[in-house]
Order: sequence, then C-alpha cells, then structure tokens
Amino acid sequence: MIPADLLYTDQHTWVKREGKKIRFGITQNAVEELGEIVYVELPEVGAALAKGDSFAVVESTKAVYDLLAPASGKVTAVNGASADDPDSIAADPFGSGWMIEMSISDPSELDLLLSPADYEQKVKEG
Repeated sequence: MIPADLLYTDQHTWVKREGKKIRFGITQNAVEELGEIVYVELPEVGAALAKGDSFAVVESTKAVYDLLAPASGKVTAVNGASADDPDSIAADPFGSGWMIEMSISDPSELDLLLSPADYEQKVKEG
C-alpha cells in the first residue's frame, strides 16, 4: 500500500506536506524490511535538521538503522508514542506511526522527493 497523497524518499521515508510543515515516518516497505522494531530514538523538539541528517535511530531484530531527514528545518513535534511503543509504527506506519513533524526552511527540497508512482516503481525494482 502506497498512499497517493504523500511524497517519498529513496530510503523509504514518507512525507506529508501540511502548509509550511511536514510530517514524516517510515513506509510499510521499510517496516517489512526492518522486521520487528524494538527501539526508536527520536530528536528533541526544537532540533535543527539538514536534509540528509539522521533524524532517528531505529533498532530492529535485524540491525540498527539511521533514518535520514527528507528536508531541512526545525523539529516542531515528535510522536512519543512511536518511541514508547515501536509496535505502533508497524501497526500504522502512515498514520499513528508517524515520527517527526517539522517546519521546513527550503520548500524546494520537497521537489526532489519521489511521487507515489516513482516510489512504487522503486519498490518493485527492489
């Protein structure tokens, strides 16, 4: 399932634009590749992120992964529930499993993200 109202990164992060803010998390495909998620570390509200910076650390039964910010900006909210209960990410990665909300400093960075069709093609290609 690839929601049509979102943008995507090559690293299996989804992005929802909400005015001058974005909300993002990992895709269902990422959840499947990670396996059981046992730990999530998120940044503090107010943290500044540059596009490509690590915004979270996710530990699964398979490995530890750094997740990369899809755009530059300042963290305005974190989903503590996803850190407190990593199963919530797997249960609803595009909804209640969101991870970060941030104000974006350069909206043009979003133009470089994948459309749903492009992301679907990437997933099919492996």
